[in-house]
Amino acid sequence: MIELKKVYYENAALTMERMEDEVIDLTVTSPPYDGLRVYNGYSFDFEAIARGLWRVTKWGGVIVWVVSDQTKDGTESGTSFLQALYFKSLGFNLHDTMIYEKVGLTMNHNRYEQEFEYMFVFSKGKPNTFNPIMVPCRFPETNRTGKYSETDEINRKAYSGKKRKPVQSTKIKGNIWRYAVGKNHSTKDAIAFKHPAIFPEKLVRDHLLSWSNEGDLVYDPFAGSGTTPKVAQVLNRRWVASEISEEYKPIIDERLRTLENTLF
Repeated sequence: MIELKKVYYENAALTMERMEDEVIDLTVTSPPYDGLRVYNGYSFDFEAIARGLWRVTKWGGVIVWVVSDQTKDGTESGTSFLQALYFKSLGFNLHDTMIYEKVGLTMNHNRYEQEFEYMFVFSKGKPNTFNPIMVPCRFPETNRTGKYSETDEINRKAYSGKKRKPVQSTKIKGNIWRYAVGKNHSTKDAIAFKHPAIFPEKLVRDHLLSWSNEGDLVYDPFAGSGTTPKVAQVLNRRWVASEISEEYKPIIDERLRTLENTLF
């Protein structure tokens, strides 16, 4: 049996061995990338963790896998794509390939700057939950005009004399999500930046709102600085997490003690 609202400081594969089959509604995580795979002296078996996630994820459950590639000797590794294909080989659907664009990131290299990471959204069957984030339309409540070429007689006749519906005031957000990063942008928790790789609280919030409901069980196999547990707690989701490096326990503990210190 698994204990909820708890971070297990161990390999995620061991944590999942404690779980019954098909108990997790949503996983939101970001694994160590390529050269960072040896993480504080630890390493992880990606395929074993992916197989574990297949077993513990409910039918209709979702995994959000935030990942990027290392560039070495002038070439990107492509590990992110290999991981996506492995998830598919297990039976997961690649429901969406989303982009996390980092706003405010500045680096200097001899190539175009790497300003994004992939957010692969895998589902075990059709997602049980989709609460789309809505954004304003550019020209709400205006009439559609419908412009057709001289040879497009079919469409011309179809809409001839018919009143077309006005543009709605909102639409479903696109799959490129932009977030400011850095202090007071990713989080207001200064202690979180003692971890080398954190992702924005708002990113986790938006995925939890999209793919889960209150009371659902959320898992993060690579808890890191504790962003997913913190946001899950704030949004009234049940949660459990794994973090192989106990060095980050003080960071996670502090963030879970100051839940009111959020950016949303």
